Amino acid sequence: MNILLWTLSLLLGAVLLAALARRIKVPSPSLLALGGVLVALIPDGPRISLEPDLALALFVAPVLMDAAFDNSLRDLRENWIPITSLVFMAVAVTTAAVALVARWLVPAMPWPVAIALGAAVAPPDAAAATAVLKEVRLPHRLVTILEDESLLNDASALLVYRLAVGAAIAHTGNAIEVTSTLAFILVGSVAAGALFAFAYGNIVNRFSDVPSSIVMQFIGAFGIWILADQLELSGVLVVVTAAVILSRRSAIRMPAAVRVPSYAVWDLAVFVLNALAFILAGLQIGPIMDRLAHAQHVHYGIFATAILVTVILARTAWVMTYNLSLRLARRVFGPRGPRALSPPPFKNGVLVSWCGMRGIVTLAAALALPDGTGGGPAFPYRDLIVLTAFAVVLGTLVVQGLTLRTLVMTLGLEDDSPVDSEIRAGRVQIFKAALESLDNRNNAGLDNIETDAASAFRRELEEALTRIDGSAGRSEREHQAEVALRANARTAARERLNALRSAGAIGEAAYQELEKELDLIELDADVRSRW
Repeated sequence: MNILLWTLSLLLGAVLLAALARRIKVPSPSLLALGGVLVALIPDGPRISLEPDLALALFVAPVLMDAAFDNSLRDLRENWIPITSLVFMAVAVTTAAVALVARWLVPAMPWPVAIALGAAVAPPDAAAATAVLKEVRLPHRLVTILEDESLLNDASALLVYRLAVGAAIAHTGNAIEVTSTLAFILVGSVAAGALFAFAYGNIVNRFSDVPSSIVMQFIGAFGIWILADQLELSGVLVVVTAAVILSRRSAIRMPAAVRVPSYAVWDLAVFVLNALAFILAGLQIGPIMDRLAHAQHVHYGIFATAILVTVILARTAWVMTYNLSLRLARRVFGPRGPRALSPPPFKNGVLVSWCGMRGIVTLAAALALPDGTGGGPAFPYRDLIVLTAFAVVLGTLVVQGLTLRTLVMTLGLEDDSPVDSEIRAGRVQIFKAALESLDNRNNAGLDNIETDAASAFRRELEEALTRIDGSAGRSEREHQAEVALRANARTAARERLNALRSAGAIGEAAYQELEKELDLIELDADVRSRW
C-alpha cells in the first residue's frame, strides 16, 4: 500500500509540476527532476532505486517507439549529414573529452573506465529531447535534426559503452574484435527490427478490438526491447527500425476506430512514463548519497561538476567546428551542393549546442555497471560514475532546460514550419481524390447513375474543397459565425440528449451510443474549423 501511495503522490506531483511548467513557460522535465531531488531530501522520503534493465525497458522503449513512429524519413534523408555528425562525431568528441578530463582528475582511473563514463554521459536523451522540444517553438529543421539525433545517438553511445565495460572488466579486446562486434550489432539490430516489424505488424493488425489492439502494441514495444537485449543487440536500433517500418504499414491497415484511441492512449502513456522517469531520476540522489562516505562528497562533487562542464563544452565545440567547416567548404566549392551541406546561421548552431539535455539513458547506463553482487567483480569507480551521471542529468536538465526558452527568445528564432502549407496542399489532394472516386464508381462495381445521395455527397465534397482551396471568398467574420453556429447546435443537441435520459425516454446504452455520435460530430467540426 505504501508504494501505491507514493506512486499516486508522484503522479499527482508530476501533473502539478507539468501545469506549473506550462504556466511559467519552462520545459517540464527540468521541474520534474528538481521535484524528485526535493522529495529525495525529505528525511522520511522514499528511497527508490532504479533497476537499470527495467529502467531502460520501461522508460526508454515505449518513448523511442512513439517518437520513431512519428519520424519523417523524408526529413531524415534531407538532413542526414548534420544528423550523422551529431549521432557519431558529437558522441565521439564528448566521450573522448570526458575520458581525458576524468583521467586528468583521477590519474589512477583506467582508460576503459574513463571511456565507459564518457559514453554513458555522451548522448542527449530521446525522452528529454522529445519532452523539451514539444514545449519550445523552434525552426522546423532544427527540431527535425534534434529529434532524429535523439533517436539514434543512444545506439552509438551505448555500443561504445558496452565495449568499454567489457574491456574494463575482462581486460580484453583488440581493434579487430571491436570492429567486428560493432558491425554485427549494427547490421543485426537493423535486420532484427525489420523482421520484427513485418512479422508483428501482420499480427497486431488482425486485432479489431480496441483494448486488445492497444495492449498488443505495448507488448510489442516492450517485447522487442527485451528480445534485442536477449540477443545482445542494440535495443535502440531495433526499436527505431521496427517503429519506422510499422508506421508505414500500420497507417494503411489500421482502422480509424483503433487508430484514434491508440494515439490517445500512447500520448497518456508517454506523458506518465516521462514524468515518472524524470522524477525518479531526481530521487536517485538519495540512494547514491547513502552509499558514499561523507568525506568523499566534496571530492566527488568537484569531479562531477567538472564532467558536467566538459559535456556542455564538448558538444558546443563540435557543433561550432562543424558549422565552421561547412562555411569554409562553401567558400572553396561555391554554393552548389545538397541542402544538408548548407551552413546554418550562427544562432542555429548556438541553439543546437545548448540542446544537450541528458536523461534516463545516462542514469540507467551508470546504474547498470556491475556492483559486485552475485559473485562477479565490481566495476572500478562505480559510485563515482553513478554520482557523476546523476549530476550530468540533473545539471543539463536544469541549466540547459530552464534557460532554453530564454535563449530562443534572445536569438530571435522563429518557427518556419512548412507543415501548415503541406497540410493545406494535402487536404486539397485528399478531397480531389474523393471527388474523382465518384466519377469512377463503375470501376468499383457500383451504380454509375447520379442518385440524389450521390449528388448530395458530391456537393458536400465540393463545398469542403472550396473552403480548403481558399476560393470561397468568405471573410473571417463569416467563418467564425459558422463555427459559433455549429457549436450552438451541438450544445442544444447534447442538452436534449441529457433531457431524454433524465426523463427516462432512453436508457444508458442508447445514451452512450448517441453520445459517441455527437462526439464524432464535434471532432468533425473541430477539423472543419481549421479550414
